[in-house]
Amino acid sequence: MLIRKDGLNLEKKKRSINLNGELIWLNEPVVMGILNVTPDSFFDGGKYQNEDAVLKRAEQIVEEGGKIIDIGAYSTRPGANDVSAKEEIDRLLPAVKLIRDRFPQVGISIDTFRAEVVQEIVKEAGLCMVNDISGGTMDEKMFETIAQLKVPYVLMHIQGTPQTMQEQPQYDDVARDVIRDLAAKVNHLHRLGISDVIIDPGFGFGKTLDHNYELLNRLDAFEEFRLPLLVGVSRKSMIFRLLGITPQESLSGTTALNMLALQAGADILRVHDVKEAVETVKIYEKLKSTLK
Repeated sequence: MLIRKDGLNLEKKKRSINLNGELIWLNEPVVMGILNVTPDSFFDGGKYQNEDAVLKRAEQIVEEGGKIIDIGAYSTRPGANDVSAKEEIDRLLPAVKLIRDRFPQVGISIDTFRAEVVQEIVKEAGLCMVNDISGGTMDEKMFETIAQLKVPYVLMHIQGTPQTMQEQPQYDDVARDVIRDLAAKVNHLHRLGISDVIIDPGFGFGKTLDHNYELLNRLDAFEEFRLPLLVGVSRKSMIFRLLGITPQESLSGTTALNMLALQAGADILRVHDVKEAVETVKIYEKLKSTLK
């Protein structure tokens, strides 16, 4: 693999992810469905607190066309309360085991920034993709843990922590600064031998409303990485605050931004509403197929 000194890839864009020995192909964009086993997530907190609810949600994601289920046990909404690693594992592990046993065909991603949590889940439930909202900034052992376990890694950009990230975030140039930060980390990950890296610009994580829209408007710049690009804007404040509505009323706005993200090169859409996102991908693919 040819990598520039700044971490950007000189080869063609990577079109697959090796997840637990199975390839997830990205020739067409795929949808990642969100399953939060937390009591306080901004949109669906408290909905999936027992086995039946977890399995019903997982079944819905699979039936509606989701290829990956992203399971989170730590709320990262702005100002969310901290929880211990033990509590995070106690929430996460039963859900991962349930879904792996019932839906072995679906990819599983764990949404955590803690290397300890990754190690315990992989030991007890098998290999999973790791979706790290901190991009390795909140646990210095994360990168070496990913290298040791050889699991796919979603590298997201954040400024600050979930508790502080919306306290006056500042950038000289948001797209350039985010790309520069991610490029340095991609370079580090590649030096450690980690090849399955997915880039996430981190919409809503240490960005103002204007930062988010400027980042979306320049999303095609992230194609320089030649790595899969994950976009997660589902029902976020960049939609409902702009429109003066609630997260529950933000589906149409989410769909609009998902289409824009696909047109700018997104490979994975991380969403609450899987059916609508899958339909958006189908429309995008049809539109793309008519290009001469």
